[in-house]
Amino acid sequence: MCGLLAILDTPGSAQKAVSHAARGEELIDRLRHRGPDQRGTLAMPHAWLGHRRLAIVSPETGEQPCRHDHTAWVTNSEIFNHPDLRARCRSLPESRSDSAVIGPIIREHGLDGVAMLDGQFSLVVAYDDTPDWIAARDHVGICPLYVGFHTDGTMWFASEMKCLIDDCDRVEFVEPGTAWVREGDQVRKVRWYDRAWMHHTPTAPACPDALRDLIVAAVEKRIMSDVPWGVLLSGGLDSSLVASIAQRASKRLGLGPIHTFAIGLDGSPDLDHARTAAAFLGTQHHEYRFTMEEAIDALPRVVEHLESDQQIRTGVPTYLLAQRVKATGFKTVLSGEGADEIFGGYLYFHKAPNPPEFHAETVRKTMRLHQYDVMRADKAPMAHGLELRFPFLDRDLIDHAMSLDPAARMPAPRSPGGRRIEKHLLRVAFDDPRDPWLPESILWRQKEQFSDGVGYSWVDTVRAIADRRLPVGALEAAAERFPEATPTNAEMHWMRELFEARFVTGKRSGRTPLATLGSGPSVACSTPEALAWDPAWRKHAGDISGRAIADVHDARAELDAGNQRAG
Repeated sequence: MCGLLAILDTPGSAQKAVSHAARGEELIDRLRHRGPDQRGTLAMPHAWLGHRRLAIVSPETGEQPCRHDHTAWVTNSEIFNHPDLRARCRSLPESRSDSAVIGPIIREHGLDGVAMLDGQFSLVVAYDDTPDWIAARDHVGICPLYVGFHTDGTMWFASEMKCLIDDCDRVEFVEPGTAWVREGDQVRKVRWYDRAWMHHTPTAPACPDALRDLIVAAVEKRIMSDVPWGVLLSGGLDSSLVASIAQRASKRLGLGPIHTFAIGLDGSPDLDHARTAAAFLGTQHHEYRFTMEEAIDALPRVVEHLESDQQIRTGVPTYLLAQRVKATGFKTVLSGEGADEIFGGYLYFHKAPNPPEFHAETVRKTMRLHQYDVMRADKAPMAHGLELRFPFLDRDLIDHAMSLDPAARMPAPRSPGGRRIEKHLLRVAFDDPRDPWLPESILWRQKEQFSDGVGYSWVDTVRAIADRRLPVGALEAAAERFPEATPTNAEMHWMRELFEARFVTGKRSGRTPLATLGSGPSVACSTPEALAWDPAWRKHAGDISGRAIADVHDARAELDAGNQRAG
């Protein structure tokens, strides 16, 4: 993937876009980390387009901006069905790149062409024979895209907010599954991805075999690459399944063992489980450790790259892992994000009161991923020019899984009378004793959040430092200093300070970047709405660690029992 910046005329801007060309030439290099391989810009009658490229598919022919048949486009994308789309295009530029199909498909089909793209993308398509344009984002917002509104009426689109805040009066994120469209004298926002499961509780019966086949297909289409690729392996269920499927596919294609990568502090439970999974699968496994000192040192840089005060705990080890993976010579990796949201994998889902509430929460979690896990899983690695791909966020897979009766996705016991376990349906789909996909200890391992799994002392240290650095009375005065989504604990106060210093204070866009942040009280990664499931959670609001669900989390229960025995 890459980084883009587009400055576009609207009916009210009187062809001002091209007047910002010199400024665009400066701003596009703020995205150099997203696209270290190539740089391109293009001035058009009603648009200026800029691009920084991370070359993964057809490195030798995929330069951007692309231009063909009075159409120009810039994208941050991986289009997995590009071979099929080529056959549907009347003409194409001379490029094998997957992005080459985007302009012709959208020129011919308009907004319907966006829905024809199977992949992860943010894109801007403009024309030199009409002032019309389209700016669109994929179905769940895997690829970041922000929009800025300039005082002269032009609209600016960028992969990261840092390209907009010094020039635009207001910035917003482009919502997942939507597009901004100029048609003649109108500019409008359109939702191109809308499904029945977003609005109603589904009733379709679950078939584990059908689910498994879709997941396998989702992984296999994401190993499309002309550069070295691997899998991030935490040793949890989701990343281990991705690694298992990818390993089988790689062997079948004659490519040999895949590379897997894990990170943690000394004594990290994730490192132990990842080692077990890698040994079982026979991957070429790379294990990295980080120190508390380098993690704390990286924290402000992670806020800078995530452009958020959320997901920092998890963002730091992701950032450090990506740094090491890129240094090893890899440009793209697969990862397991999305399964917890779709299949209810977080421990708090054990408290869902009924199937409709469970489903409603999975919808909220999935459609807000662009402000949390997916935002972090894109931006932290792209700080080093490393692309992540997410099989569990495949559109066909999401539409299938989210259309199932939610009772089938709720925690359930492995055997009658046993303890309930989250993501039961997913585990059953890959439970094959004759040809096991994973060792039982991994397939049936309880959910461990990445920020906990890299080593419990990481979260505890961040909390302790935040408590020590917080001035007396700061939380009591927080509502006056931070009126939007006021921080309620020392850690969030610290993260908000870092965010506002970089993206709010002294910026032309003022306080509008705050509206791009995820907000609201949470426990163990819940949405604010789910706090109603257990009145006791209110006192833990703000604690996103899975250990907050003490009566479900195995390691927390063992620790509490040990403390009681010691007492």
